[in-house]
Amino acid sequence: MAVPALTPRNIPPRSLPLREARTRLSQLVAMAELTDTVTVVTRDGDPRPIAAIVPAEAARSAAQARADAGRLAEVTAGWSRRLEAQREQAGRRHAAELRAMRAALAEVWAELERRATPGDAEVARLRAAHADLLAG
Repeated sequence: MAVPALTPRNIPPRSLPLREARTRLSQLVAMAELTDTVTVVTRDGDPRPIAAIVPAEAARSAAQARADAGRLAEVTAGWSRRLEAQREQAGRRHAAELRAMRAALAEVWAELERRATPGDAEVARLRAAHADLLAG
């Protein structure tokens, strides 16, 4: 089973009866090669297609198309695994950096509370700004 060619202009395939396709075969093959034109061949007097003249690049078997899809799925799965590993590694690195920052901030707050006067409004404002970091 051939996969139909995709023409850049999305021109619908032309349809010719078998008798005419036989007499114009060289011309139809040249058109397929040069312009990616698809020609559907029908039985004389019957509009149902029986064959097609397609560019060589488009004439892939269904098995080849499935194999290509399988390879694409394998590659996609590999990239997905790599991206997930990178996301996990970045998450761990981020968590470690956040822990280090919170530890440093706790040291700064301990020193600030040791040196600040009780009830200092500026210290209270800073504490409110860092409330989310101090809670974690």
